[in-house]
Amino acid sequence: MILTILSVILIVAGLVFFFGAAVGLMRFPDFYSRMHAAGKGDTLSTLLVISGFALYQIRGIHDLSHDWPVLLVVLKLLAIVVFIYLTSPTSTSALADAGWEDGIDPVIEPGRENHLEDDCRRKKTPTAQNPEPL
Repeated sequence: MILTILSVILIVAGLVFFFGAAVGLMRFPDFYSRMHAAGKGDTLSTLLVISGFALYQIRGIHDLSHDWPVLLVVLKLLAIVVFIYLTSPTSTSALADAGWEDGIDPVIEPGRENHLEDDCRRKKTPTAQNPEPL
């Protein structure tokens, strides 16, 4: 009973974070803010939901000699959690770097231009739209 309640709490918390990530994708002003919402929100949400599924499966294990298929399902779910935990931040960072290299500038609030000027200054790389001068 306690494992069932705990698994439901994890799954509902994951769904709340999925909703928060979706709201962040709709509301944030620029590419980088949206990437942050998607990367953090989806990673945490997926980890919570899949962990809730694993806990729900564990509650059914009484005898390992007969319930080993359930244990295999739990181990697979935990392997998925580890895989997502390792790959999701890496892919989010790669997408943000690709956006930066493509020249997508972050939105800067009025009055903070001077404060963030050094952070946002970067060397322009030659592209087809911005060729290197001869």
